Amino acid sequence: MTKVLIVGGTGRIGSSIARDVLAHTDANVVLTGRHRQRGHAVIHNLGQRSQFLQLDLSDLATLREAIAAVDLVVHAAGPFHHRTTQVLQTCIQEGVNYLDVSDYRGFTHQALAWQDAAQAAGVTAIVNTGVFPGISNSMARQGIEALDQAESVQLSYIVAGSGGAGVTVMRTTFLGLQHPFDAWIESQWRSVQPYTEREKLTFSQPYGDAHVYWYDMPEAMTLPTSFDLKTVKTKFGVVPDFYNHATWLTAHGLPAAVLKHPRTVEFLSQVSYWMTGVSDRFTGTGVAMRCDVKGQKAGETVYYRSLFVHDSAAIAAGIGAGYIAEYLLSGQMKQPGVYPVEQILTTSQFLAAADSRHLEIPAAVLPHDDAGDDR
Repeated sequence: MTKVLIVGGTGRIGSSIARDVLAHTDANVVLTGRHRQRGHAVIHNLGQRSQFLQLDLSDLATLREAIAAVDLVVHAAGPFHHRTTQVLQTCIQEGVNYLDVSDYRGFTHQALAWQDAAQAAGVTAIVNTGVFPGISNSMARQGIEALDQAESVQLSYIVAGSGGAGVTVMRTTFLGLQHPFDAWIESQWRSVQPYTEREKLTFSQPYGDAHVYWYDMPEAMTLPTSFDLKTVKTKFGVVPDFYNHATWLTAHGLPAAVLKHPRTVEFLSQVSYWMTGVSDRFTGTGVAMRCDVKGQKAGETVYYRSLFVHDSAAIAAGIGAGYIAEYLLSGQMKQPGVYPVEQILTTSQFLAAADSRHLEIPAAVLPHDDAGDDR
C-alpha cells in the first residue's frame, strides 16, 4: 500500500493536506507531530487510512526511519523561517520524492541548491506548494502563457482573519515584517520595505475592494528566474482592514531590535490569534487571490487577470499541496531535481486538478484601457 508521510501533519495545514490526499488517492497517510494527544485526535477524524507518529524533527534517526518507509514526504512543519533543509536532504539520501508548503524565501533558496543532488538520486522535489505560494504560481504561469510576451506579474493575496490556519501563520506574518527584501523591478533587484505602498484592488466576492501591501513571498524570487519578466510584485493584506493598520504600525512603529526578538513575535502572534478568534466569526477564514499579468498579445498591450477565492485558506492550502501529491504518487509528475511549482506543474495539469476539486479560477484578457483599478 502506498504511504505518504506528512511532517507536521497534525497542524491545520498538514491535516488539510491529509484530507485531500485521502480523498483523491488510495494512499495511507502517516502524520507526525510532537503532541500525542493532539495527533490521535486528528487521525480519529481522518479515519482508518491514517496513523500518527510522534516525532520531533531534531530526532534525525526516527526521521530517517520514517522517510525510508514511505513513497512520498510532505513537509508541512512551519514556520519555515526556522527550518533547515534536513527533511529534503534525508529524502534525497533515501530516494523518496518530496514536496513542501514552504513560504519563506530563505528556505526556498536553500532547497533549490539541492537540485543536482536530487537529480542524481532520481528524486523529484517540489517546494512552495499550497495556496500562496502554490496555486498562485500556477495562476501566474497560466497568465504568462496566455500572452505572446509577458512583461510584468503582480500577485495579490488577502486572507480573512486567521485564514483558519492557526497561530503558525501568525508567526510567519510577523517574521516576514522583520527585514527588507529584494524584488525584481524594471529588470533589476531592488530593496523593498515590507508592508509599504498600500493599494486598493478588487477581488472576488465576498471580499470586493480590499487593500494590499508589499510582502515578501517566494514567488518574488522564483518567477523572475522561471520566466523572462521585467517586474514581479507580491502584495498581501488582511480583512477586516483594521488588521492591516495594526500590522503596518507593527512593521514601522516598533524598533527593529524589538520586532526581531522571538518573544515579541510570539506575543504578537498569540494576541493576533486571539483577536482573530473573535473576528473570524464575522469575516470567515477565507482567502482570495488575484493575478495581473501585463504584456503583449497580437501587437497590443493587454492585461491578463485571473481570480481565486475559497472560504478557507487552510483548506485551499491543503488542496494546493494535495494535487501535487496526487500527481507524484500517480507517476504523472516525474522530473528529478528541486523545483518551484511553476517550473514543473503544467497549466493543463493545474486546470485538471482545479476542476477535479471544483475550484473556479475565472480569467480574462483585458485591453489596456479596460484593466481597471490603477493597473
